[in-house]
Amino acid sequence: MKVRDFMITKVFTVKPSNTIKELLTIFTTNRIGGVPVVDVKDQLVGIVSDGDVLRYLAPKPLGFAGLVYIIEDGEMEDIIQEKLNTPVKEIMTKKNLLYVSPDEEFERTIRLLSMHHYKKLPVVNGAGRVIGVLSRGDIINNISKKMISS
Repeated sequence: MKVRDFMITKVFTVKPSNTIKELLTIFTTNRIGGVPVVDVKDQLVGIVSDGDVLRYLAPKPLGFAGLVYIIEDGEMEDIIQEKLNTPVKEIMTKKNLLYVSPDEEFERTIRLLSMHHYKKLPVVNGAGRVIGVLSRGDIINNISKKMISS
């Protein structure tokens, strides 16, 4: 079996210039937790997940051994509101990007997802364009449909 047999072709993406606020709208509207970041030619330049957003929005420790957090009541909301205008390029993963091709073998894809603890992998064609996404859920559903139900 190949990746093309079970990848999602309706791909939600963002540009590096999109704001975190715009990103969160895509996440919540489509009930997803991560998207590929693409340039104007739809070529993969990064990945951004809900985990990246949470790490960015979380309060940073101050003071002795990082044990002191100084946040006044109401101040946290102001900080988050301000951070929502940050461009995605500031928080996306851009190094050592993992992706698969549509012709990739099913077995290798399972190994990649499990070895790196990723939830999703972009599917990129020979021209470098993002044409799909593959998630752990897609693989589990595929195994269930093709191998258990038959």
